[in-house]
Amino acid sequence: MRSKMLLTYNIPPEHQEEYMQFMVNIFVPTLQRIGLENMGVWHTAYGNYPIRLLVFVAEAQEMKAALAGDTWKQMEARLKEYVTDYARRIVPFEPGFQF
Repeated sequence: MRSKMLLTYNIPPEHQEEYMQFMVNIFVPTLQRIGLENMGVWHTAYGNYPIRLLVFVAEAQEMKAALAGDTWKQMEARLKEYVTDYARRIVPFEPGFQF
């Protein structure tokens, strides 16, 4: 059974450039290396919702193992340095958009 990890957060304007550098060069490649496949990035253009939604997918056991490891803990801690209103949810995989 596959699982999805949904990450939602806001990006303060003063961290925008550092955030982008971190995501492209470190965060996404590192998560892919520990077995989490990036399935999409959504930007909220209107409404009172988190500005960003990232989705990663893996088999349930692989997801559990990845999230228990030090690499994920380090990446999550670094991400939190650049964002506010951070939330993480693990949900059963369903095709299409999930929030």
